[in-house]
Formats: sequence, structure tokens, C-alpha cells
Amino acid sequence: MTEEDKNLLNSFEGKLRHILFLYDEEKKENANLRETVIKKDTEIQELESRIKELETRYANLKMARMISVNDNEIRDTKQRLTRLVREVDKCIALLNK
Repeated sequence: MTEEDKNLLNSFEGKLRHILFLYDEEKKENANLRETVIKKDTEIQELESRIKELETRYANLKMARMISVNDNEIRDTKQRLTRLVREVDKCIALLNK
């Protein structure tokens, strides 16, 4: 083996080590990115679950508000009817005199 062949072989080994080093670095970065993706997916699932829970609570509050409004309207209507009945009773009493 000549000196030139040895230099080429040494150069090749150096470049091969460098490529292997870069490969290992990329592999580590890839593992970190996969871990980050898994964490983000978990976070997204938790947030979607929270959104569904809040939507359900909102729908329940909306329904409660509608029922509450209806109860108030019923109470107001009963009061108005009671007043009208009293007025009619007064009118009947005046007519009977």
C-alpha cells in the first residue's frame, strides 16, 4: 500500500466517522422530536376533552337559563292573572250592589 493509498484510507475513515457522528446526532434529535410530538398529542387530547366538558357545561347552563326564564315568565303571568281576577271580582262586586 502506497502512501497515497494510506492518506486516502485515513481521509475516508475520518469522513466516515464524521458521517456516523452526524447520524447519531440526527438520531438523537429525531428521538427528541418524537417525544415532543407525543407530548403535544397528549396535550391536544386533554384540551379536546376539556373543550367537550366545557361545551356540555355551557349547554347545561343555557338550558338552565331557559328554564329559569320560563319559570320567571310563569310567575309573572300568574301574578298578572291574579291581579286581573281581583279586578274582575271587584267589578262583579260593584255590579251586585
